[in-house]
Amino acid sequence: QVQLVESGGGLVQPGGSLRLSCAASGNVFVINDMGWYRQAPGQQRELVAVVTGGGRTNYADSVKGRFTISRDNSKNTVSLAMNSLKPEDTARYYCNAISKYTLNNYWGKGTLVTVSS
Repeated sequence: QVQLVESGGGLVQPGGSLRLSCAASGNVFVINDMGWYRQAPGQQRELVAVVTGGGRTNYADSVKGRFTISRDNSKNTVSLAMNSLKPEDTARYYCNAISKYTLNNYWGKGTLVTVSS
């Protein structure tokens, strides 16, 4: 099993910045892709950004140019730097990891990001 714990959420004004972090523990050697998803009230969970085991990144169109995902394999962490935040970025953000062997998805409990003046 893989455990994921997010941190770094909070309340920020429009145009502000936040940095989310996710620490993986347990059977981390099985992890391939890691990423961030978000879910706003009444909406489906959606992909925000992903980084593969080889370091390739992919972003949702809505966050391109504003968010940056990074990964530290030596520390088993993945981070999401969020700039120029908008009210529509308000959501619970979830860390995700995928097993390279079984394709199982592992999820953290999420961290709440609220963008409001």
